[in-house]
Amino acid sequence: MIKKENLDKTSAWPFVEAKKLLRERKSFIEKKGKITLQTGYGPSGLPHIGTFGEVARTSMMVNALNQLTDFPTEIITFSDDLDGLRKVPDNIPQKKLLEKNLYKPLTQVPDPFGKFKSFGEHNNEMLKNFLDSFNFKYIFKSSTFLYKSGFFNSTLQTILENYEGIMNIILPTLGKERQKTYSPFLPICPNTGNVLEIPVKKIDQKNSKIIFDNRGTELEISIFDGNCKLQWKVDWAMRWYALDVDFEMYGKDLIESAILSTKIIKLLGKLNPSGFAYELFLDEKGEKISKSKGNGITIDQWLEYASPESLSLYMYQNPKRAKKLYKEIVPKAVDEYLDFIEKAKTQNELQLLMNPVWHVHNSKVPKENLIMSFSMLLNLVETSNADNKELLWKFVKKYKTNILEKDYPIFNKLVGYAIKYFNDVIKLKKKYKKPNNNEKLVLAALVRTLDKCNDQMSPEDIQTLIYSTGKENGYSDNLRDWFKLIYEVVFGDENGPRMGFFISFFGVKETKDLILNKIK
Repeated sequence: MIKKENLDKTSAWPFVEAKKLLRERKSFIEKKGKITLQTGYGPSGLPHIGTFGEVARTSMMVNALNQLTDFPTEIITFSDDLDGLRKVPDNIPQKKLLEKNLYKPLTQVPDPFGKFKSFGEHNNEMLKNFLDSFNFKYIFKSSTFLYKSGFFNSTLQTILENYEGIMNIILPTLGKERQKTYSPFLPICPNTGNVLEIPVKKIDQKNSKIIFDNRGTELEISIFDGNCKLQWKVDWAMRWYALDVDFEMYGKDLIESAILSTKIIKLLGKLNPSGFAYELFLDEKGEKISKSKGNGITIDQWLEYASPESLSLYMYQNPKRAKKLYKEIVPKAVDEYLDFIEKAKTQNELQLLMNPVWHVHNSKVPKENLIMSFSMLLNLVETSNADNKELLWKFVKKYKTNILEKDYPIFNKLVGYAIKYFNDVIKLKKKYKKPNNNEKLVLAALVRTLDKCNDQMSPEDIQTLIYSTGKENGYSDNLRDWFKLIYEVVFGDENGPRMGFFISFFGVKETKDLILNKIK
């Protein structure tokens, strides 16, 4: 067990938020005997990496709560699949099929992939399969099922009884034209099956019915059993109320919605959950990642190039700072993950609570020793021309004798990831510099310096000689340009590994041959 004084001192955000939740919801949690955390998902498009981030971060909250309290916890992953399809996503097949089914509930829209009964069910199954692959512990809830089964009926009745109060909360936030047609309840048309946004003519509170004006025709419909769906902000408050949610995090673009949903649940007679607004996920252009656009790196792509744990680490760090999600960030994320594992080996308990890998690995930090960084491994893929794991491992073992794959499970996976990432991402963008005559002379001087080196020399001693060569050949005022020249000629990039370490690992003779080939 972790010492209480360290739990009190740590400022790691999952602990900060967990303590806040336990303060704000103390009496409700004690009454229920459990803690309920919710994550929300709209299956109007394929699940994207932001959805993973929300569940991963909430799971980190659960990890912290398990250290702070004996109350059992549960995560509800809620799918808003009774929502109407408002637009056709860019990244799916059979767009015309979806165009014909606009405004129908997502669980009534045909699956363009032809695998499930509906588009909503397809996306729900994708989400569940993905979360299961990460071994997340969650309870899946479908909006369609909860509405149609009658689970929400008593809460819907409470909302109908507070209809005027809810209108008074929402209407001031709307434009004048929208105010004329707004209703918290959206009827599902018995003829077309569409989710309708039409004005209310009359409320029959006694019989739990609403009479709508459907373009001049009266539409009388029950609010129960999935005949009506609630507008988003009211629907969110209804979920909090009916599911007794204690905590939910959400993107900063939903802060205004959260404020209104908070007012609504308080009107209904319950306290709002503890909340946490995180910054948005952006693509490489700085645009918000969208399910319908499919921009940014996908979940599947990240997992082709790096481990799930590296992705979890990326989600852990700075949740209140906007994050760009694109392929080129993967190596840095992997190296930070490896670095935090190394640091954990010498950290005390309080420091461990601040180490992201403690949260990524649910307090069980791996003990594996570091062979090399992912960035270095990518350089080795290039310089060795290895195109499969076995060949690259042979190369590694040439310079790191007496190591076995089974003793390095993290690194063993990195070997495969590095080959895939190099060929898919790096290789396509390589721009090798063709050195001019003066630059060839300087690089030839570097080869002569390496003639004085051997594989038994320390990386630091080799690095010192490389520095001296640059200083003696016109780079004394700017050694950065010296190393930039080496990197651009040898690696096709402005940045590269620490050369002393690279040479000691790659081999002195092999490095000389590599430079000579580039000069020629």
